[in-house]
Amino acid sequence: MTKDRKTVWKNAVLPSLPVLRFARRMEVKMKKIKAKKLTREAFAPFGEYYEMLDPKGYALCGQLHAFFPDRLTNTTSGAVGYSPITVKKPEKYIVDCQEYHTTTCEMILPMDDDMLLHVAEKSAGTVDNSTARAFIVPKGTLIKLAAGVWHLAPLPVNEEVIHCMIILPECTYANDCTVVNLDEKDQFEIEL
Repeated sequence: MTKDRKTVWKNAVLPSLPVLRFARRMEVKMKKIKAKKLTREAFAPFGEYYEMLDPKGYALCGQLHAFFPDRLTNTTSGAVGYSPITVKKPEKYIVDCQEYHTTTCEMILPMDDDMLLHVAEKSAGTVDNSTARAFIVPKGTLIKLAAGVWHLAPLPVNEEVIHCMIILPECTYANDCTVVNLDEKDQFEIEL
C-alpha cells in the first residue's frame, strides 16, 4: 500500500540543525540583465519610440524649418502633464522597485544624457521579471511605454544626474500608478 504525500512528509527525516544554518547563510544570487542597444524589434513588446534629434520621413518644410508631424501619438480623455524628473546615477543599477499604469501609456524624453530604462512585459499586476529587459536610450529619443508595462525611473548612463521629461495624463501618479517593492528573489541588477 502506498503512502500519500502528507504521510511521507510527516515521517521524513529533516536535515540536521547545522545544515539548516548553512542554508540560511547562503546568499541568493541576484539576477543580472545586460543593457541592450535600443532597437524597434527588441522594444516592440514594451512600446515604441522616435529619435527626436534625428527626425526622418515626411516633413512640412519652410525656408527655415522642417516640421515632422505626429511621429508618436497618444490619446487621453483629459489634461496632459509634462513633468521634469532628475535622477542621480547609482553606484550599482539594482532594480528593487517597479511600477505600472493600468489605463495609460507613459512617455519619457531623456534631455541631457543617454538613459538606462528597465521594463518588463504586462502581467496583470503580478511581478514577472522573467521578461525584464534593459535598454540604453539615446539622449533626445522619446519613449512611449504601453499601458501595463513594468518600469520605474530612467537612470543616467554617462552623467552623474539625468534630466528627463515625463509625459502622462494629469494626476496619473495619484490615480493610476501601482508601485511594487520587489522581494529579494525578484530584484535584479542591470549591467552596461
